[in-house]
Amino acid sequence: MSEVTTRTLIDDLHAVVADAEALVAATAGDVSDRARHARQKATDSVEAARTRLAALEADLKRRAKAVRDDATEYVQDNPWQSVGIAAAVGVVIGVLLGRR
Repeated sequence: MSEVTTRTLIDDLHAVVADAEALVAATAGDVSDRARHARQKATDSVEAARTRLAALEADLKRRAKAVRDDATEYVQDNPWQSVGIAAAVGVVIGVLLGRR
């Protein structure tokens, strides 16, 4: 999963959790057993989602750090190749932008 897709998913899950919390708060005045059971179930689901979301964010940060560390190590081990790759990418982007 790309980082943009993962970040979008995390943002969407945050919104769902916030909406569920608002729903639980809005129904707090209803004292029937059915409403109380539904609120408890929603609260449990929100807590489970928060836990999974925290784990997902931690995993995403761990992976991003690993990629950053690998890239840094590669550039330090191969400085001239890195300069050559960067120059080639710059030339390609320049040619593409020049055609417009």
